[in-house]
Amino acid sequence: MKDVKIASQTQKIDMAELLTRVDNDLELLRDLVAIFQEDFPRHLDTLRGAVAANDLREVKVASHTLKGMLANLAVSRAATAAARLEQVAGAGSTESVGSALAEFEREVDGLLVEMQVRAEEAQL
Repeated sequence: MKDVKIASQTQKIDMAELLTRVDNDLELLRDLVAIFQEDFPRHLDTLRGAVAANDLREVKVASHTLKGMLANLAVSRAATAAARLEQVAGAGSTESVGSALAEFEREVDGLLVEMQVRAEEAQL
């Protein structure tokens, strides 16, 4: 039983919530996952570039975009980390942006793979 609890804590996507949001429409889920897989890497690269350039305005915009994408797909912890990054950038805290980005990256590490696997599982 302990292993099940640990596994559920490592899952980034709340599939029950996501399926509810799409009204169990698996075709819609597949479409959303495909869009996410296409758009997410580009937005993440933009965010990383903005952090590297200390462009807090762009960090705020990119993290806001990612926050919305992740929240819509029931990836709550990552959406919360993106919100923190947006808040840090909005406060003008260049010192904290790097650690906020690192936290965000921990939350999204492996997300694309999990998204694909979970979407495929939902189709069974």
